[in-house]
Amino acid sequence: MILEKTTVHIGLDMPIKLLHVTDTHLALADERDDERKHELAGRFGDPDKEKYLKEHINYAHENCDLMVHTGDLIDFVSHPNVEKARELLKDDKIFFIAGNHDYSQYVGEAWEDNAYRMNSYMQMGYGFGVPMFWNSRIVGGVNIIGIDNSYYQFEDWQIWRLKREAEKGLPMVLAIHSPLFEDSLYKEHNRRRPGQCTYLAGCDEEHLLSYSEFRAVQQRPTEATMRAIEYIKSEPLIRVILAGHLHFGYISNLTGSLVQIVTGGAYEGIAREVTLE
Repeated sequence: MILEKTTVHIGLDMPIKLLHVTDTHLALADERDDERKHELAGRFGDPDKEKYLKEHINYAHENCDLMVHTGDLIDFVSHPNVEKARELLKDDKIFFIAGNHDYSQYVGEAWEDNAYRMNSYMQMGYGFGVPMFWNSRIVGGVNIIGIDNSYYQFEDWQIWRLKREAEKGLPMVLAIHSPLFEDSLYKEHNRRRPGQCTYLAGCDEEHLLSYSEFRAVQQRPTEATMRAIEYIKSEPLIRVILAGHLHFGYISNLTGSLVQIVTGGAYEGIAREVTLE
């Protein structure tokens, strides 16, 4: 386990600790799954992923108020992956919101949109047994809100629900899978992975120019997405965003009072203890 630590001052009377975990990418298959899923399990399966996940959960139980997992718990939909996810997420210490791989049937081998997501969700027997599209929980006077933006988009109903949560008047932590566009994060991704798209939600046309046509179509923000991002940035109660997806860590400010924390891949053992004070 590789533990990173970050402290954010949001004006709490008593501090709380969150363990941010993301992108575990469990890759299991058994006799109920087809040959292609076994190939994926052979390519991406790694017993260390399960070992690290157990370490993360144990650390959260012993040291934190809540473990926040921001998606890609599994790498693809298979019988043992879904069963393992359901078993793990019965733990009340774990707060979860879905990532794109949590719906992927065969890892990038189909166009993934809302219809694809719902088809996978139904095939799983209504997901992992916990809320996957939207989640919320109050911990130590902080409202933790999970929104599924796994395909780089937000929807109007999510904005509506987020506004209702703001009416509670509590400081808010937003848990999402795909980070929001921010210029320094965009540049950092290009530095680390030149020539690739940056997998950020809310890129404008100028920043999409270097993308392939496929990736530009996939990640071009809808009007609802831009409305959501505008609201997120303007709502003073939203103080922290926790995100993953990029498989590297980065911290930056989206506004003067809103920090975005991206944590590296849990499949490598990485987790981040976030102390809110």
